[in-house]
Amino acid sequence: MILRLLTLSLLILYPVAWFAPLLRAGLLPIFGLSEISVITGLQSLWGSDAALALIVTVFAIFAPYLKTIGLALIQWELLDTKVQPVLHVLGKLAMADVFLIALYITLAKGISYATIEVAWGLYLFTACIFASLVLGLLTKPETK
Repeated sequence: MILRLLTLSLLILYPVAWFAPLLRAGLLPIFGLSEISVITGLQSLWGSDAALALIVTVFAIFAPYLKTIGLALIQWELLDTKVQPVLHVLGKLAMADVFLIALYITLAKGISYATIEVAWGLYLFTACIFASLVLGLLTKPETK
């Protein structure tokens, strides 16, 4: 039952993580920093590069959320356990997000005129991804 509740809690925590500030960025600290979230980043991408925005939307929003919904359905025995390999692939796609965000922060910190600060939303988003991964591993296929 705890496994089911933890999985369902991710369905609430993911949207919070999407709107939470992932990082604060600016040219110099004296000019102030803008907060960047998954949603604001996607909004910016949609304005400049729709194809890339679509790819990031799939990896940042749809892949982890669909995996979590699938896990919940399996745990409540509303979906066949044969789909777990597909959910595992969705989980790997979602992990690509965390890697890309870490890469961007590392690259931006190398620029001397830019200031990047990690915000609490990055930790929440990363925790949601890792929790989904662990819950997926703990959800065992039942033999009938």
